[in-house]
Amino acid sequence: MMQTKEQIRLFGVFFRIGIGTIGGGYAMIPMMEHEVVRKEGWLSEEEFIDIMAVAQATPGVFAVNMAGHIGYKLGGVRVALLAALGNILPSFVIILLLAALFRQFKQYPLVEYAFRGIRPVVVALIAAPVFTMARTAGLTRYTFWIPIVAAGLIYLLGVSPIYIILIAGLSGWLWGRYSRHKETLR
Repeated sequence: MMQTKEQIRLFGVFFRIGIGTIGGGYAMIPMMEHEVVRKEGWLSEEEFIDIMAVAQATPGVFAVNMAGHIGYKLGGVRVALLAALGNILPSFVIILLLAALFRQFKQYPLVEYAFRGIRPVVVALIAAPVFTMARTAGLTRYTFWIPIVAAGLIYLLGVSPIYIILIAGLSGWLWGRYSRHKETLR
């Protein structure tokens, strides 16, 4: 169980993640991975990727699911709530302020131009961790096609990511059984 000081630090980390990422959701992945895996060492790269898979399959907001699952792994329900609250609070406050001021800003072209400039960067923030995850997942020349096909099924055909995760898990399980059975026959 995390001590109170560590829980406060965890809240602060997720608060910084929440306030430091524009675009939310998937745009938070690189900062979350940097803070939780590399800087704090709370999780391994493999644990982080596993939590990403579970968070994606869990109903709700992805970034909040990530924060909650990471918090739960580190210290149970209380820590999960602290991590999720730390992640949500900055967005809540910012949205509250923007909602109060939006009518005054929306007619200014400068605001629209700023958002046009931010959008491509958000795409890069989402794409960057893909390379780290590919390395950690141990993709080889024989398996590199799997994430490409999965992304195509999701994006082009609208297949739910939950089905992709279930099929991948079942396929991995079957492959493991087949491989063990094949080794036993030798």
